[in-house]
Amino acid sequence: MMPADTTINLASPVPRYAEARIRLALADTRVVAIVGPRQSGKTTLARKLAREDRRDFLTLDDEQTRAFALSDPTGFLRGKERAAIDEIQRAPNLILAIKKSVDEDPRPGRFLITGSADLFGGAIAPDSLAGRVETIALLPLSQAEIWRAPPSRLVEDLFAGALCDRVLPTAGPDLVQRVLGGGFPEALARPPRRRRDWLLAYAQSLAERDVSDIAPFIKPGQMRSLLDHAAVSAGQLLNMTDLGGRIGVDAKTIDRWMALLEKLFIVSRVRPWHCNELKRLIKTPKLQFIDSGLLAALRGQDDRSLSRDRQAFGALLECFVYSELRKVTARTGDWTLISHYRDKDQAEVDFVLENGPGRVAGVEVKASATARPDDFAGLKRMRDALGARFVAGVLLYDGEQFLQISDRLWAAPLSALWS
Repeated sequence: MMPADTTINLASPVPRYAEARIRLALADTRVVAIVGPRQSGKTTLARKLAREDRRDFLTLDDEQTRAFALSDPTGFLRGKERAAIDEIQRAPNLILAIKKSVDEDPRPGRFLITGSADLFGGAIAPDSLAGRVETIALLPLSQAEIWRAPPSRLVEDLFAGALCDRVLPTAGPDLVQRVLGGGFPEALARPPRRRRDWLLAYAQSLAERDVSDIAPFIKPGQMRSLLDHAAVSAGQLLNMTDLGGRIGVDAKTIDRWMALLEKLFIVSRVRPWHCNELKRLIKTPKLQFIDSGLLAALRGQDDRSLSRDRQAFGALLECFVYSELRKVTARTGDWTLISHYRDKDQAEVDFVLENGPGRVAGVEVKASATARPDDFAGLKRMRDALGARFVAGVLLYDGEQFLQISDRLWAAPLSALWS
């Protein structure tokens, strides 16, 4: 295993766990869409698949190619039995042409498309490919992918109610470097001291280019200001009125802008979990960033500042765990909803996972090397209220042992997310 503070080699592409799902989809679905944030590895993976499958590869980041696609989408696709089209959100009128093409020739695997926006979750596409497309998310690299290790089975074990009792290495001093590094391949290809520069340039490019592609009415300065202020609020309950006040817009505008950042896979509003068995629940979403490295760069935090202020590390670690959980659940393709639980007595669980009807698991996150009884208060409240619906709860901590604390409650090393 490589130390967490070394760089990765982009000349040797990191194998992506999503590739197997994409190949399965291409075998029986007319259109397969790989979606995720810019620079998450979509183009690299699409090029690899196009080369191995001998399909045309076209990128709409190329100005001339994009102009052709915008001016004559039907002509752009003419004669292409199978093609990979990269960054399709830059010419959304192609969606109609693709729909027409695959309706006329419905063989599976006709088009592999990629997009740096949630193509089918809003108004970005002029028409839906419903029934013709399978959408697969490709988020930045997971820790297991970075280390070229087998994918974590932590979530599967949670829902099986049987965490494997084993000893894993502590994340220890490497944990801060893992969190600060995040998962963007281009950032990780740089030495740790250079990653923040790349991530800040990424944020600026996002505000100036990506947002303007799908929302040209928003000024780049407004979006960059939103990113900076949202980073301060990460890991907290989202107060859109307060956030809007800091930027000088109303809460409804913040709501629309947040929806845009979600479509671009930059942030996520983690919805509040609720059930009939538990009362007095807080019904406010919590704000998370998809990548902990980007969050740290926007907050101006590095290993030196975190060594002086360990409390500031908490929000970054929670973001890091949320991102890893998103990647683990996306790999399997199983429907898993991630929410958070907090009640008016201040009992809380960082992440509540639901997989299938009535099956609930809880994940609590602590940066400490020991697990204390008080750390399980929220998990115990959920377990006792839900009965058999609660399959398991786990406290992720910076230790090395799996410990069963009580019925269906465990402490597990943070390294279980990638080991």
